[in-house]
Amino acid sequence: MVVHIVTFKFKEENKKANIIQAKQMLENLMGAVPSLRSIDVGVNFSTEERAMDLSIITVFESKEGLDAYAIHPEHLKVVDFIKTVVEYSKVVDYERA
Repeated sequence: MVVHIVTFKFKEENKKANIIQAKQMLENLMGAVPSLRSIDVGVNFSTEERAMDLSIITVFESKEGLDAYAIHPEHLKVVDFIKTVVEYSKVVDYERA
């Protein structure tokens, strides 16, 4: 199994609405992207300086599944939106037994 985690820091302009829209778009990928086995999308409530605004944890059968997700048209629509509303993101990918 491959786990793909991304955290996002959103721009201040329309922040709450953009977070809600991104969350919905990400959750809609389940069932739309065949290689996606699970997705957990979380909106942060921490007020710490180092806190990010939104996170996703996705699971795939293999690296090839993650690669297929990365170029899937439905995922690319989400990426296009997120690029316009996010300051930056961080990613972690790892294999688990």
